[in-house]
Amino acid sequence: MKKILITGGAGYIGSYLSTMLVELGHQVTVIDLLKYSTTSLNHLFKYSNFNFIKGDVKNLNLLKKHVVKNEFIIPLAAYVGAPLCEKNKKDTKKVNLDNIKSIIKMLKKNQKIIYPTTNSGYGIGEKNKFCDENSKLTPISLYGRTKVDAEKEVMKFENAISFRLATIFGYSYRMRTDLIVNNFVLTAVKKNKLSIFEPHFRRNFIHIEDVCNAFIFSINNFKKLRGKVFNLGLSTANITKIQLAKKIQKKKKDLKIKIFKNRKDPDQRDYFVSNKKIEKHGFKATFGLDRGIDELLNIFNNSKVDYKNNY
Repeated sequence: MKKILITGGAGYIGSYLSTMLVELGHQVTVIDLLKYSTTSLNHLFKYSNFNFIKGDVKNLNLLKKHVVKNEFIIPLAAYVGAPLCEKNKKDTKKVNLDNIKSIIKMLKKNQKIIYPTTNSGYGIGEKNKFCDENSKLTPISLYGRTKVDAEKEVMKFENAISFRLATIFGYSYRMRTDLIVNNFVLTAVKKNKLSIFEPHFRRNFIHIEDVCNAFIFSINNFKKLRGKVFNLGLSTANITKIQLAKKIQKKKKDLKIKIFKNRKDPDQRDYFVSNKKIEKHGFKATFGLDRGIDELLNIFNNSKVDYKNNY
């Protein structure tokens, strides 16, 4: 049993990861403001190895009180996505970067941190080349810049692992419908039409279950992975936006796809990513994109919840 602190543990990744860790018998503490959902952790309150603190990670006294008690720190609290960060510039810097610096200062040498950052740090990749962990980081958005800068701070600490996450898809206890796969499937179900701009922009994708399995793998194999940065994505899911839309269309035959020429993505991400490094270290994402689309189609077709764009 490990003692694990997760900041932002009621969020999209956090609620799923907390559930898996609690069910594995670890002692899990979550700090979260419950800004986006007040119910995403309700199913965990029955467990004696789950501890929830409603609070703000910007409260450094509260944060330190719980950081010092735990062996593993997983800082998920963040402003995520380019549009949200642009709307909240001051708080984005405070939470995404300054808060990470504060956590690093609080850590003792024997403590361990597993940090999730983003593939968006690669910005616009070369046309016929995969981005690997040695590729130049050229983040375009404030979101990408704060996460890249925070990763640099984290990796100065000896007991650290960083995962550069591909774009995540799949259902979670605190659902996000702004993520591109989730959003495309929801829009296809609701409107029967997808309006796409920059259709040939490339992305790598990964299911939320694989992300959480990678965190668990890193907890169990920390010595082997520590001090390293890893891309974390599904290697069979390096595809363009239009390829993703057509995958959905294969399953929803009456879906119409319209391409707009004069609109731009605020994040301007366009890259394929190599996940060979983490695969060579023993972890490989396996939850396929087609299976994930089926999952989402079932949920959005059958759920009575009115899923809205969170941001």
